[in-house]
Amino acid sequence: MAEARAWGTPEEPLVLPVEEDSGEILTAQAAGGEAVVYCRRSPDKETGNEDTLAVIPLAEDMVVLAVADGAGGLPAGQRASRTAIRTVIESLKAVSDPAVMLRTAILNAMEEANAAVMALANGSATTLTVVSVEGRLVRPYHVGDSAALVTGQRGRLKMQTIAHTPVAFAVEAGFLDEVEALYHAERNLVFNFLGTADMRIEVGAELELAPRDTLLLASDGLTDNLHLAEIVEIARKGPAAETLEQLSAYARERMLTPEAPTPSKPDDLSIILFRKPGAEDDAGAPEGDAANETPKEEADDDADG
Repeated sequence: MAEARAWGTPEEPLVLPVEEDSGEILTAQAAGGEAVVYCRRSPDKETGNEDTLAVIPLAEDMVVLAVADGAGGLPAGQRASRTAIRTVIESLKAVSDPAVMLRTAILNAMEEANAAVMALANGSATTLTVVSVEGRLVRPYHVGDSAALVTGQRGRLKMQTIAHTPVAFAVEAGFLDEVEALYHAERNLVFNFLGTADMRIEVGAELELAPRDTLLLASDGLTDNLHLAEIVEIARKGPAAETLEQLSAYARERMLTPEAPTPSKPDDLSIILFRKPGAEDDAGAPEGDAANETPKEEADDDADG
């Protein structure tokens, strides 16, 4: 596999894509865990990558992760996603003590990002999905269809954002199943964006990460090319950099070589994968060793079948 490259210091925000659009896998230490990131433009275009992602350390045990996807087909989608991410970083970094009211700080930052994109006055828009990590507590915030999920090491889906699309809502209501939704003609019809006066932020419930849980954020370049079950099966185990390389490689392969009945939709692709070690990992147990799962994680998975 390609070797992941370490990024900066634990206090330095990591923002992608890099100008050369290399698709390089970078890794950053933050909030006592490891964030591994990948961002690359669609293989079918020569114009700029409209995705932007960020890893934003705020304190020793606190980090904010974010993915923005400039709205396809609208002018200056790239500028919209860059503006949204940069505004979120500036807003959060300006808060003297984000630990006191991190939820409020993130909501304010997203509102400021919406205003900044609207101020571009060029008709552009972007999705924005943000997840805060405080110790082992995570909480998602999202606008649009960029995804966030948490999976246990055994593959139990513990958290998943619902895309702001009619198709995703139909799945949630039981009118469509996941496979039907993936091939639906209106799958990419999104009704909630930053850069609009009626933008609304959906705030998810707080979740405590168990040892070896995997938190994943991604633009729809991932979720339009891999089934949810495939994403979870790959994301749940193995060294983080190898896991991310597999996810990105499978998604790019689907984009480049469409073959029924597998999904295929060329698009910009951004992924953040975050994990925190358990006590056994700190003591030197192999990462991803299901036999060494903690009793709490084992009980959590057993309780859900």
